[in-house]
Parts: sequence; structure tokens; C-alpha cells
Amino acid sequence: MSMKTLNAVLGSTPEHYNKLGLKKGQIEKWEDGMRTDGSEGTYEWWYFDAHLNDGSKLVIVFFTKPYIESNKPLTPFVTFNLDLSDGRTIKKIYQTSEQDFFASKDQCEVRIGPNIFKGDLNTYQIHIEIDDVLADITIKGAVPSWRPETGHWFYGNGEEKYFAWLPSVPYGIVEADIKIDNHIQHYTGTGYHDHNWGNTPMMELMNNWYWARAQIGDYTVIASFITAEQKYGYETFPIFMLAKENEIIVDNERNVRFMACNKYVDSFTGKPVANTTVYDYKDDIHHYTITFQREKNLVVHKFIDELTGKIKESAIQSGFDGAYLRFTGDVQLERFEGDEVVETLNDKAIWDLMYFGKVLQ
Repeated sequence: MSMKTLNAVLGSTPEHYNKLGLKKGQIEKWEDGMRTDGSEGTYEWWYFDAHLNDGSKLVIVFFTKPYIESNKPLTPFVTFNLDLSDGRTIKKIYQTSEQDFFASKDQCEVRIGPNIFKGDLNTYQIHIEIDDVLADITIKGAVPSWRPETGHWFYGNGEEKYFAWLPSVPYGIVEADIKIDNHIQHYTGTGYHDHNWGNTPMMELMNNWYWARAQIGDYTVIASFITAEQKYGYETFPIFMLAKENEIIVDNERNVRFMACNKYVDSFTGKPVANTTVYDYKDDIHHYTITFQREKNLVVHKFIDELTGKIKESAIQSGFDGAYLRFTGDVQLERFEGDEVVETLNDKAIWDLMYFGKVLQ
């Protein structure tokens, strides 16, 4: 018997598009502008990551507030994480007040103190000033902006709750100048930018998700698998987009089969982690298999460690044990004709596991 009591759907009907003011298959600049008002219950962030030419990995995120504390008022902050090729990790956080925050509704233009994230669905500039870190980064899109249908997942029988996602730059060319300890390093590389927002704490809607993006030869892949919370019947949503060079060739989530294999229980978070995740896409014309093989963890943390005071006490009492893990490892693309593999490509990738809820039994 299904446990599902409340609806959870990816908005894809004409009514969904009309309600949101969106056009099917067409992204507009304002969609990457601020989509919430920062009020209690909402959250929003603009995300960027890059693989740099010397093997370093960079992740920058501009937040309106901590997404696990969306009932807070506007509490803007920026995170900067640089995993250097020599094994060092530079982590910085810039926090400020509502008075030191600006975000345009017309396009992506976010200012948090001296930090800026600005772009037009094609070219973006990111400026970072945090402690002894000074960075200027440009990313130019090489694959068109995309979203799965409306990019809005609606929860509840009245569809009153939602989570939204826009991969504004599925794949782009990156140039970066990063100054640390008075030493300036110039990098080139490839990168990704997306935008997320919603009106309900994610842990109330989603139990867990795997999310990945990768560049494999001429191919760009974005893939995810979302599992809703128990009151939504653990409804699952596969997401898959594959582009070749600058053309999106497949993006129909109904044709995707997801597999999480070779699992282990992470000793720090207690969450089950798949060493291997597989997205198998097959329609009447195309058949691709994308396999991610974990090599090591880049980030492992419990959300409760980010909380303080009474909020933390309440979370402990309620048994909240949400966790986030970010991985790096190998990704393989296989293209089939019939039952035969006719193309195989390999590269490196970053992907993550967000585990808000209790472990599924």
C-alpha cells in the first residue's frame, strides 16, 4: 500500500507555466534574478563551481540565509571553498546584515558586502573579498541555460509549497584571478552556475537527493535523483540533461533509470552513501549510461553543527540529523547503439548527496 498522502509533482502543465510566467524551453534573464523576498520561510542561493587547470576545485555560493534555517529573516552570507592541487583547502565565509545586501529582480545581480555575483545567462562575473582572499572570476556559458520543465517542484495537495532550480550555466569556460596571502594566481578552467529558491524548509519536503554535473569529452551532463519526504510517499524525481558541444540532445526525465550501488554507511553522519551512482537514459533514439564512481570525499558535515542556541537545542530534541556530503571521482559516459557500446568517455567530476531526513528503511 502506498504511504503517499500528499501530492508532490514537477510543474509541467500549461497551468504551471502560466502561473509562473514561464515559457516552455525558453529561459529569460529575470529567472536568474531574486525570486523570493527574503521573508521568513523563504530561502535562495546562487551557486558556482569550477574545475581549474591545475586540478584545483572552486565552489562559491551567495545565500540570502542558511537554507536549513529558512524561518530566519534575511541573513545574507557568501561561502568560498578552494581545494588546491597541493592538498590545501581554503574555506572562507562572509556574513553581513540586510542593509549590506542587494539583489536585482531583473537578472542575476547579487551584492553581499563587497562580494558581487552578476550575469545575464551567458556571461557572469564573480568578485570576492573575504579576509585575505581576493578573487575575480568570469564564466562564459558554452551550453544554453536549461531547466527541467518549469524547474519548480510543488508539494501539497494545493501545491502551496515549492522548491525551484535553474541551471543558468550548465557548462562554461572560466577565467579566475585569485589572491591569497598576497600571492596572485591566474587560472583557467570550466565551470557551472545554478540558482535555487523556495518557500518551505527543504527538510520538510525532501528526504534526500543525489546531484551531479560533469563535462565528459564534448558532452555535458546534469543529473539528479530527488526523494521526497515520507508524507509525500517518498515520491522520486529523476532529472537528466545531456548536451553535446553547445546543443542539448536529451532532457526527458521520464526516460531515466537511477541506480545507487556499492553502498556504505558514512561513520561520521550515519548516512548510507553509494560509491557508484548510475543514470541510464533510453528513448526511441538515444541510449546513454552515465556512471559516477566515488574516489574521495571533499566535504562531510552534519547540519546540526551549523546551528546555535535554542534552534540547535530544539533540533537535537527533535532528532534532526541532516547531513551533506560532496564527492569527487571518476565519471564514465557510454553511448549505445542497440545493445552495443559504441562510445566510451571518462573524466573527473564533483557530485553531492544531501540527506535531510531519516535513513530510509
